[in-house]
Amino acid sequence: MHSALRNNLFFIKEHVGIFKAANNYDIFDPHSQQKILECREPDLGFFSKLLRFTDYKRFTPFNVVVSTPEGQKVLSVRRGVSIFLSKVEVLDENDRLVGSFKQKLFSIGGKFDVLDAQEEVVCTLRGKWTSWDFRFVQGSSELAAVSKKWAGLGKELFTTADNYMLSIDPGVPANDARRLLIMAAVMCIDMVLKE
Repeated sequence: MHSALRNNLFFIKEHVGIFKAANNYDIFDPHSQQKILECREPDLGFFSKLLRFTDYKRFTPFNVVVSTPEGQKVLSVRRGVSIFLSKVEVLDENDRLVGSFKQKLFSIGGKFDVLDAQEEVVCTLRGKWTSWDFRFVQGSSELAAVSKKWAGLGKELFTTADNYMLSIDPGVPANDARRLLIMAAVMCIDMVLKE
């Protein structure tokens, strides 16, 4: 696992664009304000791009790659065509399956299970339908939280840019695979639950 995932705070900033099909984010260390990771969709097909501008965008497949600014792959997140509920796979830097996400049926505000490679639930992502707050919980423990940070009313009004703050509990060990799964899940919130 890459050392950047050992941080406990991440500021995730979506690239601004009125007519953009791909989901592109930069991930910063909020303390140093340095970009530590990039999230890109490098191989978005023509028909997927076309459908991203329609009401069918939530059904389109995606393959998101998170890498360092120097281009070293950290993880990837992929989903095929999604008709009803999403199943998303998470792969490590060597393209080995680390885990997946399964969306919950009839969840208000959004909810999905975060599974390890053996499909055992390691935590659950829960959202509130009245706001843009999400929590990763395991039993009664909160492992991480995600909240939306507004970049200003005018900017948000005319673009689809979303910014998030991810906070991972310091009790989650630095090399714990749950950190990789949590980061991957945050990249999917917008594509799976909020589109």
